[in-house]
Amino acid sequence: MFFVIVLQGKSKINQQLNLGIMKKFVLIVLVALFSVQLMAQRVPSEKKMSISAGFLQGGGGLVGADLEYLFSKHFSVQAGAGLFSCGAAVNYHFKPFINSSMLSLTYWHQGFGNAHTQSVVGPVYTFRAPKVFQFQIGMGYRVDEGPALNPDYSKTKFMLLYSIGVYFPI
Repeated sequence: MFFVIVLQGKSKINQQLNLGIMKKFVLIVLVALFSVQLMAQRVPSEKKMSISAGFLQGGGGLVGADLEYLFSKHFSVQAGAGLFSCGAAVNYHFKPFINSSMLSLTYWHQGFGNAHTQSVVGPVYTFRAPKVFQFQIGMGYRVDEGPALNPDYSKTKFMLLYSIGVYFPI
């Protein structure tokens, strides 16, 4: 009986230690991401265009690419194409550089003809690291359903939009 009580006590201590370690880990990850964000905003680029490529880019295709043009201090437009997809967006950059993070109003068109799945519109946040890496996450609203859309998904109008890839100022 004493042995069981000791084991139970150790498991509670281990749970508390694991919880403390997880809190520290999450804090370190958040500080690292915040630091990268600050560095990303400090590395200005004089270039006005960028090309990006990656997974779920170019309108949400499995792989795709986008071309972006910064036409004023903070605003840019982009258009892209992917594997059976295309997309466009209007972007607001937080800093007046093509390599800064941004908010976008985006349109994704997934599939063509009988393979058309859906068309989605929504806001997206794009994080850009100082060099090369970017990812985006946002929320989309389905504005059009195609013949290839799975009937189980037709009930859901809102969905998560995300992509990950690389970008290069040109």
